[in-house]
Amino acid sequence: MTVWDKLFGNWGTAAARQFDAAGGASGAVELTKRRPTFSLTKQGAVTGNLRVNLSWRMRTSDIADKPGFGSGVRHPFRKFTPQMVQAQGPAMVDVDLDLACLYELQDGSKGVVQPLGNILGSINSPPYVQLSGDDRFGSGSGETIYINMDHRDEFKRLLIFVYIYDGTPAFDRTHAMVTLYPGNGPRLEVELHERAPEARSCAVLLIENRGGEIVVRRELKYVYGFQAELDRLYGWGLQWGRGYKTRV
Repeated sequence: MTVWDKLFGNWGTAAARQFDAAGGASGAVELTKRRPTFSLTKQGAVTGNLRVNLSWRMRTSDIADKPGFGSGVRHPFRKFTPQMVQAQGPAMVDVDLDLACLYELQDGSKGVVQPLGNILGSINSPPYVQLSGDDRFGSGSGETIYINMDHRDEFKRLLIFVYIYDGTPAFDRTHAMVTLYPGNGPRLEVELHERAPEARSCAVLLIENRGGEIVVRRELKYVYGFQAELDRLYGWGLQWGRGYKTRV
């Protein structure tokens, strides 16, 4: 079985070939409090697949001068072991960050694309949003959501968010980055750098269709609950229940 088969096995290698791994022009735009919005329409980046990637690692300040950290290379015998983050005191905690997307289409349909429940979406049919898979270990590639911008007129709004599945809240012990790779122009970056030690979820980006213009807006709003609390915050109106992942 190839790497592509493992990554995209739930919907086949043929679908995987649709995704163009190449990004736009070199360079990056960081979305900040002072510059929170970016127009994909004005950039001419409203066709093809928009990639949204979550990557994360431990904060170096929480590592006791471990050699080689920061190089992005993990010991080959440890690559299947969840990354450990130093908690308050001597205890160590597992961290499993998940990338997800709440969507609302122009026809009124709403839902979520997320690893929990294996709700991975679809790139060529509604909601035109698809998740590559579930990265439980903080690998270099992280998790990626693909958004089919050829169907941009059918989008009303998309909320990109990150949550900590189970375990101890540890946003303040990780360094996470959400990066958008448009089909044209610079990549967009949002760092999850604000200290929110008890938060379990974070609304990162809101992608809206504003009268035909597709605009990305930095949110970076931390909440102490899960999807249901984000739903209430943004008025999505979905029904939620507790879900669990299968053990690995």
